[in-house]
Amino acid sequence: MDIKILVATHKAYWMPEDDVYLPLHVGREGKQDLGFTGDNTGENISHKNANYCELTGLYWAWKNQRCDYIGLCHYRRYFAHSKHGSSLEAKKVAIFHRADYEKLLQSYDVILPKKRNYYIETVRSQYEHAHNKRDLDEVEAIIAECYPEYSDAFAKVMGRTKLHILNMFAMKKELFDEYCSWLFDILFELEKRIDISSYNQYEARVFGFLSERLFNVWLEKKQLKVAEADVVFLEKINWLDKGWKFLVRKVKG
Repeated sequence: MDIKILVATHKAYWMPEDDVYLPLHVGREGKQDLGFTGDNTGENISHKNANYCELTGLYWAWKNQRCDYIGLCHYRRYFAHSKHGSSLEAKKVAIFHRADYEKLLQSYDVILPKKRNYYIETVRSQYEHAHNKRDLDEVEAIIAECYPEYSDAFAKVMGRTKLHILNMFAMKKELFDEYCSWLFDILFELEKRIDISSYNQYEARVFGFLSERLFNVWLEKKQLKVAEADVVFLEKINWLDKGWKFLVRKVKG
């Protein structure tokens, strides 16, 4: 099977040796060469990386890659088998190989990370507490104007407490192309309508944040056959700190 799984990175880092993976330097434009393929070749939006995050890599793949199946993971986060040790080497061994992708993609339309549960928040309220509410409202308006057939899916996703995050996936390239056409049409229109000149470095990543929610809307509408897989984080996560910040955002906004 002709599969390419992009590994989005912005710095030099360990990469799996399996040839199913394609390390991709996202935001390569104007940056030092890391020795990886850059997202600033061919038709690209590499210069927008500060606002679009890994989506500059998605755009590059949409416009320049030819393969039957395509996916995305991150230099510190990969699809992996659930049983593994806590050491870095054990985590590396657990990472999916070509055979794992081939097995799942023969039976499912798309591979996704298991959903994150916000428990005390809906997808909408979590975004409103963590980011700028008006941006999400504007996306909803654009969908109503340009893709009204997705409005019900948008409302359903926003009212839930669970969400596929990280923008990680693997699917047929033709499905991916359809998704990208829909996604970037919405985001480029949003870019015309909102002013982010006063946003700090974190909030300036607005189009990346919104894409995680929009991906779920697209999935809800498409009703694809989904395989959920575990994600291994190669670096330690301070869940206590993340949980505390989550509660502070909910209380203070």
